[in-house]
Amino acid sequence: MPCEVKHRFLVLYGSQKGQAQSIAEGIADEAGEHGLVADICCLNENHKYNLEKENSPVVFVVSTTGDGEPPDNALQFVKRIKKKTLPSDHYKHLCYALLALGDTNYANFCNCGKTIDHRLQEVGAKHFYATGHADDGVGLELVVDPWLAGLWEAIKGALSKMASDREGHSNTDLTNSAANLSSPDIKLNLLSLADDQNCESARASEEAADSKSTFAALSSASVTQTTASDPRPTFSAEDIGLDSQSADIAAGVSKSTPETQTGDVGVSHAVLEASLTCSLPPLSESSLNVPALPPPYLDVSLQEDAVEEVNAPLNKEALHEVPISRAVQLTRGDSVKTALLLELDIAAHPTLTFQPGDSFDVFCPNRASEVGEMLRRMGLQDQRNHRVQVSLRKDTKKKGAQVPSYVPQNITLQCLLIRCLEIRSVPKKAFLRALVEVTGDGVQRRRLQELSSKQGAADYNLYVRDPSLSVVDLLAAFPSCSPPLSLLIEHLPKLQPRPYSAASSSLRHPGKLHFVFNAVEFPACSGRPAGRKGLCTGWLSELINPILVYPGRTQSSDSPGLPKIPVSLRPNCSFRPPADPSVPFIMVGPGTGVAPFIGFLQQREKEREESPEAAFGETWLFFGCRHKDRDFLFREELEGFLSSGTLSHLKVCFSRDDQVEEEEEAPTSPAAPRYVQHNLLLNSQHITDILLKQNGCLYVCGDAKNMAKDVNDSLMEMIRAELQLDQLDAMKRLAGLREEKRYLQDIWG
Repeated sequence: MPCEVKHRFLVLYGSQKGQAQSIAEGIADEAGEHGLVADICCLNENHKYNLEKENSPVVFVVSTTGDGEPPDNALQFVKRIKKKTLPSDHYKHLCYALLALGDTNYANFCNCGKTIDHRLQEVGAKHFYATGHADDGVGLELVVDPWLAGLWEAIKGALSKMASDREGHSNTDLTNSAANLSSPDIKLNLLSLADDQNCESARASEEAADSKSTFAALSSASVTQTTASDPRPTFSAEDIGLDSQSADIAAGVSKSTPETQTGDVGVSHAVLEASLTCSLPPLSESSLNVPALPPPYLDVSLQEDAVEEVNAPLNKEALHEVPISRAVQLTRGDSVKTALLLELDIAAHPTLTFQPGDSFDVFCPNRASEVGEMLRRMGLQDQRNHRVQVSLRKDTKKKGAQVPSYVPQNITLQCLLIRCLEIRSVPKKAFLRALVEVTGDGVQRRRLQELSSKQGAADYNLYVRDPSLSVVDLLAAFPSCSPPLSLLIEHLPKLQPRPYSAASSSLRHPGKLHFVFNAVEFPACSGRPAGRKGLCTGWLSELINPILVYPGRTQSSDSPGLPKIPVSLRPNCSFRPPADPSVPFIMVGPGTGVAPFIGFLQQREKEREESPEAAFGETWLFFGCRHKDRDFLFREELEGFLSSGTLSHLKVCFSRDDQVEEEEEAPTSPAAPRYVQHNLLLNSQHITDILLKQNGCLYVCGDAKNMAKDVNDSLMEMIRAELQLDQLDAMKRLAGLREEKRYLQDIWG
């Protein structure tokens, strides 16, 4: 009997933290179940694929990082396809589908995916399946799951169409391919105010749109059988919004919320409460759509060889071990948040040069106590100093399997867990599914299945994703779960450095680099009985405790040895003061978001001293905090900038103080502004004049989830009122400022 021929397609991915890569690998692994075979490559592996000669369908899965930038491993690909020398029919032979990952908490949602999609269309490529835009702000699975469900029939339709075209039987457009196939019609309801195709619906739903959906929200509608012949997902402009199930999921509402169970007459009522480890009907009684078990692909063994212990990050590229020369607590002891300023001595590192607006990475280790707990759960405490030997399984079915590049061959088990693996990362559903197989207790197995299933999406968001549970938290909650080391290495991502903004200018502080951070605290929750400190901020806080200077105290002359931390520079060529000093600019930075603007103003002050005859534009700073006398960061320095004329206008607000005095003049209205967006609106005429008439710039730094959205909404309202535009046109005008690099953000979640 002849062997069945499996038709081929190509999967390409660009991934910064591993999510896009994981989805791409899942597609490649599942291909065989649909009678297909997939080749999978990273976009930067251009020696392994050739789009110029590709005659099979191509599936792209790409994420976006930073300020709408491509992932590092997709950057060269994007540069190649953006070359203006490419003719308009360069990829006319190419048919593709694209899944873009992003987060609406940040500017330029799914920008890398949109850039690739738009450019491929410009040079002749054609869709065989509609593009998906998945939002990590509400849960990627809301889009990813239905998009993947409809992908397989679309691939088969594209293969059929391409085969018939090659045989000369059809010259119809690819859009009409597979017209006779009976296939699922997936309704993906799109709200994308930036997309022209949804303009009218955006107007109609403007009042009701949730803030999470400002840029995009896709529903997780189930795949249903219909008589439609088009196998592609459709974006319905008339049906914008989530169905009831998806709306609950997007809002983080669990279907297994506390209920009162009422039995027959005479049976007492029992109040049950859902939690990480316990579900309620209907979920607890539902049949589950559980994802396929990810194929194992690593062989891991422990060798007793002597290995030199490593006490620093393993990737030495552009790393600098720099001493912390000063540490100051900026907030009062009774402040809700503790803000710390650290000064790094970089005088011995001449290549570590930076400009105001730049940021840098701090490489921190995992906490020893959490690593110890991981070792205990795996029963490997006595082998912590053994060398880890990692290799590919010869029988693995995982497509494109590789030993993770961040797992070196000559490393101890303890060092691997401390320096290489992100054990604080939120476990993905694929990881939960794999944990089912190594969990002994039946009730716990069922709960892990629920959390990894489509039906349990709301519970996964509510009890795992939203509270940012870690693997350590999960193992504590499911004591019969005993994962092998190989499973952790397969599923835990690389330990990522933490970025911080420079809060100084080298002109004012030569040989020094300042940065500011709040000491992060994660509260206790159902899956985390005790609160915990942020990984990097907790480590830094403990490290600098012996040299920390508190408010009102001077630094001790006999301070102990200075601790060192590994850092690397992350230049930001956009988030910098205007090159022309005559251009006016506005800075919005509440809380620690003021940090980069201290560098801006220190630089401006030195420039004014060196060039007193030069023309300098106006500078505005909008700052906010809770209390004027507890957490007004850099108060004396800002007031000094104001009195010297370096800062033209300082507008401050205090959200928890009953009465506020303006820094420059008494308020004209009895209701003092509470947040920076309120102060922006009070100064609307000046702001719009600078942005729309003087070609000035506006910078926003701080919280992405609330402040940045509120500031964006206020700016849009100001532009709408000033130019007498409707909401949609005001949004386009604001988007134009972004494109001109005159509205810039440095924000975080």
